[in-house]
Amino acid sequence: MLKSLFAVIAAALLLGACDEPPPPAAAPPPPPAPPTFMVFFDWDRSNLSPQALNTLQQAATAFKTRGGVRVMATGHTDTSGPEAYNMALSLRRANTVKAALVKEGVPATAIVTVGRGEAGLLVKTGDGVREPQNRRVEIVVQVPAPNPNDMAYCQALSALWRKTSTSSPAQGPEPEAIAQCAAGNTAAGIPVLEKSLTASKVQLPKRM
Repeated sequence: MLKSLFAVIAAALLLGACDEPPPPAAAPPPPPAPPTFMVFFDWDRSNLSPQALNTLQQAATAFKTRGGVRVMATGHTDTSGPEAYNMALSLRRANTVKAALVKEGVPATAIVTVGRGEAGLLVKTGDGVREPQNRRVEIVVQVPAPNPNDMAYCQALSALWRKTSTSSPAQGPEPEAIAQCAAGNTAAGIPVLEKSLTASKVQLPKRM
């Protein structure tokens, strides 16, 4: 009798488990934040230091390698000096950054410059304060959001290359392509991995 009771309870629990709805699908990961860079200026100046030029080279590289569609260059000043003067100075700084990015190969038509003067202080200060951190231009490289199907395909290619490759994981362009896939830049990762797998006579995964 006791065994029969246990059997009935077990069957009821099993049926109850079957009736439970499946767990919800995991939400897709949020898109990666757009690459952001920052350059700083001397007081009342709009010329670029060697360090700033190096930073702008990195920003231009990010634009070209990640398929950038637009660059926002927003100039700022500290609170010293007249407000109207600072507004013009912040725009001069932004335009100086634009000119440097164009020299680095970013199309001028893709760069938007904005001057905010004393607004948007990085370090909150009172009026008339010379704060180096506030004398800056913020550069945001806007890239298209990755297609979820392209992301899945890029990850499948990455996994297939790791599984079938006989070369060192640190050699060749494939590791960089895999890193591009992980960063959401499928346009840079997919062609490299497809070419490598095809050359190795590996059948490519199905693309949705």
